Formats: sequence, C-alpha cells, structure tokens
Amino acid sequence: MTDVAQFPPGFLWGAATSAYQIEGSPLADGAGPSNWHLFSHRDGTISDASNGDIACDHYRRFGEDIGLMRQLGLQAYRFSLSWSRIFPAGTGKINQKGLDFYRRLLNALLDAGIQPYPTLFHWDLPAALDERGGWTNSDCAHWLADYAQTVFGALGGLAENWTTLNEPWVIADAGFLDGIHAPGHRSLQETPLVAHNLLRAHALAVQAFRAESNGRIGIVVNIEPKYAASDQRGDQTAAERAHAYMNRQYLDPLFLGGYPDELAEVFGDYWPRHNEADMRLLRTPFDFLGVNYYTRSVNRADGNNLPVRASPVAQPGAEYTEMGWEVFPRGLKETLLWIKRRYGDIPLYVTENGAAFKDPPLTAQGRLHDARRVEYYRTHLNACREAIGSGVNLKGYFAWSLFDNFEWSYGYSKRFGLIHVDFDTQKRIFKDSAYFFSEAILSNGASIDSD
Repeated sequence: MTDVAQFPPGFLWGAATSAYQIEGSPLADGAGPSNWHLFSHRDGTISDASNGDIACDHYRRFGEDIGLMRQLGLQAYRFSLSWSRIFPAGTGKINQKGLDFYRRLLNALLDAGIQPYPTLFHWDLPAALDERGGWTNSDCAHWLADYAQTVFGALGGLAENWTTLNEPWVIADAGFLDGIHAPGHRSLQETPLVAHNLLRAHALAVQAFRAESNGRIGIVVNIEPKYAASDQRGDQTAAERAHAYMNRQYLDPLFLGGYPDELAEVFGDYWPRHNEADMRLLRTPFDFLGVNYYTRSVNRADGNNLPVRASPVAQPGAEYTEMGWEVFPRGLKETLLWIKRRYGDIPLYVTENGAAFKDPPLTAQGRLHDARRVEYYRTHLNACREAIGSGVNLKGYFAWSLFDNFEWSYGYSKRFGLIHVDFDTQKRIFKDSAYFFSEAILSNGASIDSD
C-alpha cells in the first residue's frame, strides 16, 4: 500500500439511497400513494415498464440491509422518508405505522453505530397533494412545513443531521419542464413557480426544525458545472445561462438573497415577480449544504433548445457512463471551490457521487469486478481530497448508491450500486467497488491510491 495522506480526522464516510427507489411496499400499513407510484404505473413512463412496488424490498429487509452497512463499515447512511407513509393524504391524519417504521429504522441504525442522515423529501409527493396542484400550489410549502414539524417532533431526537429537499432542480426540470419524471408536466410557465415554491418549502421546514430540534439541518442540490464549447461570445453566454438555470437558481436566493439576472432571459414572460417577504424567507440560515455531483456539461449556443438556448456537446475521447454522463472528476473539485468562493465557508458534504456502468457477470467465485466504478470512485475521492487541501470545508462523502435500485424513469436498467441486487431473488452481493469503498473508510482514505 502506498503511503498517502488521509482525509482529515472526523471525515464522515457514508452511502445514500431514497425511499421510493429502494423501499417497495408503497401502500403497506396504511400508506397512501405517491405521485411516483401513480406515474410509474402509467403506460410509457418507465423505460423498462417497471415500478417501485418491490424495488429492493427495503421496507421489509431493512434489518438485513443495516447488517450489510455494518459489514461495509459505513459511518453514516443518507436516506429519505416517504411523505405519504406518514400522511397518506399529504396533510391531516397521521399514519402512526408509517412513523413507527422510520422510528425502527432510525433506532436500528443507531444500534449499529451508523449515523442517520434523513431527508424529508426526495421527489415522491403524496398523490393527494399532486391532485391539489402539488408544487405549483403555493400552499405546498406550508404542507411540507407541517409534515416536517410532525416528523421532527416524533423522530427529531433520533437523528442529529437532517436535510429538507433533494435536488430541487430535478423536481422542477424533469417533473414540470421535460415531463420525464412525476408528475409528468411540460410547462415552461410552471417551472420557475415550482422552483420558487420548493425553496420556500425548504426555508419553512428549516424554521420548523429550529422549533423542534437542536440538531443540524441543510439542503441538497445537484451541481453540474457548465463550460463553454468555445471562446465565442454566443457559447460563453449560453454556458452562463445554463449555469444560472441549473446551479445558481437554487443557491443564489439562499445565500445572496436574489435570483440570477439571467433567469429573466431564460424564462421570458414566464419569469415571475417575487415579493420581498419571500426573498427574506429564502435567506433563512441553515447549517450545511449537500452537493450531489455526477458530471459536467460543455455547452454551445442553440436557439432551438429552450429555455436556456444551449446544448451539450459530446467530448471526443472522454469516458461516459451508462447515463450518458461524462466522467469528469476535476469538475467535483472545481464545484466545491466555486461554492466556497461564491457563498462562503459553509460546511459541505458530497451527498451523492457515483456512476451507472454495465456490470459484468458474476465470476465463478461469486465476485463482481466493476473496475470502471472503482476507478470512478478513486478519481472523485481524490478530487475531494484536493478540494480539502485547497481549503474547502468538506465534512463527508456519501456514495451513490448503496444498492442497485429503481432508477426513476430508467426503471431497473441502470445500476449505480455498491451492492448488486438480484431483483428476482433479492439477493445482495458486494461488488468490487463496495470492497474498495470499505477499505477507504477503514483507512480514512489512505487506501484509495493503492494498487
């Protein structure tokens, strides 16, 4: 083993999942349907015509799964709660059995010595709220705050670190602009309204947390750095618009108190006026920022590709994952440094980072040699270490994902997991990437450059 610098003492090593992607049993024990349950049961929405009815069966197998987490040596586990398990109608009557499930899960994690990092909302909105307009309805921010208050009051003492929302950009863009995620809308007018309501919901949930808990709370955003395809002014401004739309739209209001000027150009007549009270609300202080990083995009001007009038350009010779995402570890370091420069020295976590590759067959010895995923983790962990060396206040790293799971509109056709799941038998098998990650945890990163 090569003697290399470890990560700082206390650096946190974890893995991440989300409720609808792994739990299964979406209507069990009094739970209500979510918009993703309904969406995945509609013809033509999921590429392999699957749904999350069983997924990884984590709802029934969480004890076994926590045992696997212990074998990996995970210090933390990031997961989400299903809103409709706790409030079947989104508001009103509480489903005690739903709360009890998450209480059992949290207690089991604590008994195993694994820190829970729960997320309130990871895309699966109660279907009853979707019928009332969902995130297009300004009341939805208060619905989330009421749900949050219930959760924090009942479970807040079992976890010190919470997050409000996961990837609000994906919710707005994929769910309300492109229509490839639930609820399947395609509306340029709705998209900025949804984005703003999500940030309002985050702020109100933070306030609910402060009233119920002494712990720490943050939000998780996905950041994709935007590069211009050339030094021509058109490509430069196209990349700036794309950056404002995907990245700065969700961070500038929280830290700087205003939306990027470019968004008025992006949305045109559909860009709303935001009142001062809302903008003050969005500045509600929180404790840490979660950053999900997978790739970058290189952009050229394209007047036909609305709303940003920019299109990504494939890079010759670059490696791409099964999702069509360029493998670009340098972008993770640059992203973390950009956040520090623009928004200050807030504590950061890499809350998702990983890759979907086509896994090889199991060997005769039952091993799964996912060498490309191992290299992905190696290079991106090195990018994290370099960012720390450059002064970034990075507190931890969560691999995406702990398991192969239901990958939203791709169904089960894309595999991100450290742990292979046979969805017919529910058998779990550690991939080589799991063993690599386990050694990284044990050595606090000293092993990641070893041969």
